[in-house]
Amino acid sequence: MSAGSQAFAARVVGWQKTHGRRGLPWQDTQDPYRVWLSEIMLQQTQVTTVLDYFPRFLRRFPDVKVLAKASLDDVLALWSGLGYYSRARNLHRCAVEVVARYGGEFPSSAQQLQTLPGIGRSTAGAIAAFCFGERVAILDGNVKRVLTRVLGFDADLAVATNERALWDQATALLPHRALVQAMPRYTQGLMDLGATVCLARNPGCLICPLRELCVAQHRGSPEKYPVKTRKLKRSAQSLWLLQAYAADGAIWLAKRPTPGVWAGLYCLPVFESREALQAQLPVRYRARLLDAPAFTHVLTHKDLHLHPVAAPLPASALAGLEGAWFAAHEWPDLGLPAPIRKLLTKG
Repeated sequence: MSAGSQAFAARVVGWQKTHGRRGLPWQDTQDPYRVWLSEIMLQQTQVTTVLDYFPRFLRRFPDVKVLAKASLDDVLALWSGLGYYSRARNLHRCAVEVVARYGGEFPSSAQQLQTLPGIGRSTAGAIAAFCFGERVAILDGNVKRVLTRVLGFDADLAVATNERALWDQATALLPHRALVQAMPRYTQGLMDLGATVCLARNPGCLICPLRELCVAQHRGSPEKYPVKTRKLKRSAQSLWLLQAYAADGAIWLAKRPTPGVWAGLYCLPVFESREALQAQLPVRYRARLLDAPAFTHVLTHKDLHLHPVAAPLPASALAGLEGAWFAAHEWPDLGLPAPIRKLLTKG
């Protein structure tokens, strides 16, 4: 235990007490269910967005047992618009396993938590630190940025051995005393610093409590950290959407296959080309097809160019398609991809 590591932990804890974020609905709780839910929702998602979803989700699924009993369709419906829907599928699977394996009580160690669906090392560490005071590190994107800058850690995090080395250093910096009180404060402090001070661009070094300890700041190059060279290439895909509607206004929707784009969600029938969409319909109905303006939906590593094609159709015209009619009062409660919900709402 070095004096430097203890100075680091003490500064983070002290700063969080006076300057850390307050008032987020998942803070100041030792309820593993709420911490777990917030950690999953906050992956790749802005806090402002999660602030809308978190309370609604809790009202519908107030604890892990209620969530485990729910259908996946109900979970996806409430998740609709948050994106990264594998998170919702794993959330439901995890709830089922917590009830089946642990009687509805989350295990108290990060090692056990990592055996559950959708809970990686950093999420497990957050739950264990916040709820059980375990001396265990987290390493989400914000925390990686704080630690690599303070440590001057310039090894490429695209290399697995380098990331493991950063985990080791993150663990060495953890508090050693009064862990039940210190670990939640320390963990929240690192998150808060990354979110409000140690920003990716224009970091607030002058107000940072770690300024005197920060190697990157002394070098005058904080924005060069963290180093990660491997970048996923963006791709693009064009899809045609059959927006079939009945005389009473019902919409034809089908559940998307797993795996794939929008897996497990209800969606308009999807085709790789306008020709494939047209070929699906009997000849006598093809003249009814009307092309709506195309639009682009941006995913993390892919741009989807979506081409809606609308038509009034009877059920007999859709005999070869999977799916069913959903009335105007039914489809809003389904788990729909955000661009499909927007399209139908506009229509």
